[in-house]
Amino acid sequence: MASYPGGVHNGPMERSPEPEALDETGAVLGWLAFHRDALAAKCEGLTAAQLVTASAPPSSLTLLGLVRHLTEIERDYLVNELSGRNTGFVYTDDDEDADIERLDASMVGDSMARWGDERAEADAILGRYDDLSALGPSGKYPVRVYVLKVLQEYARHNGHADIIRERIDGVRGE
Repeated sequence: MASYPGGVHNGPMERSPEPEALDETGAVLGWLAFHRDALAAKCEGLTAAQLVTASAPPSSLTLLGLVRHLTEIERDYLVNELSGRNTGFVYTDDDEDADIERLDASMVGDSMARWGDERAEADAILGRYDDLSALGPSGKYPVRVYVLKVLQEYARHNGHADIIRERIDGVRGE
């Protein structure tokens, strides 16, 4: 059984539903939670070997590569930008392709845990902002811009995850 944020699960994971919030903050953060959980669901139930399988040649993308890439996105746009710190990247400081390329099954546990940690830290930082129109620490963009960037990255890459997962074991769905 595969790990994903929250640990190893023996049954279907509880997923965030499509948001019903009518206010901007609730809707945007609700869709972010939904898309984060959609990627976790694509990883659910797979072995470590399957998570590093590039199943849609000629693409070298794997589900673990997507998780690691989105870990970098969480770190860059939410943790670093909205905290005003620069803690660098998780995987790509020395090698810009290290999030996606040259992955093996031994990296799964740590990578999934890091993704969960970055998500939790990003959520804690986002919790400090009452309004998405507030400017981030740099004063350059409102919080909304950073959150929407991360949301669009998840939504875009979840399409890739759909194809990768279906080619691994035939599983379809959001």
